[in-house]
Amino acid sequence: MAGDRPLLLGVLTYLGIAVAPTLFLWAAVRLGPALFDLLVGAASLRRRRGPQPVGPSLESLVADLRRLRAEVRGPGPPTQVRRVALLAAYDDVLLDVCRAADVGSSLAEAPPGERPYARLLTEAAIEEAGIALDPPYEGPAAA
Repeated sequence: MAGDRPLLLGVLTYLGIAVAPTLFLWAAVRLGPALFDLLVGAASLRRRRGPQPVGPSLESLVADLRRLRAEVRGPGPPTQVRRVALLAAYDDVLLDVCRAADVGSSLAEAPPGERPYARLLTEAAIEEAGIALDPPYEGPAAA
């Protein structure tokens, strides 16, 4: 039995060396963020920042709306499918701008026959809220 102890001790040492890095990595992944929050106070930093905005900014929505408006008002798309898709995209962005600017709109509930009229009313409400749908004219470029 005395000869078995060094062998058993060697096997246990080998298993300890082989398993220790895996256990250490597991503990770092599982417990690391909690320890970091506890030590550094990242949770309190997150609370001080306040809620983060969800979705695109109003500026990017207005830029998309202006781009789509130019396409809608320009020469018509070659197919009816593209025209319907373009108007649907324009209406979606128009409603997103209304939500972001807190402007009321009846465009979502409008029946298909009254949709162009509801679109005009929504555009007027957005412009009345101070958002210019047509980009300002900057004049000819200086040479």
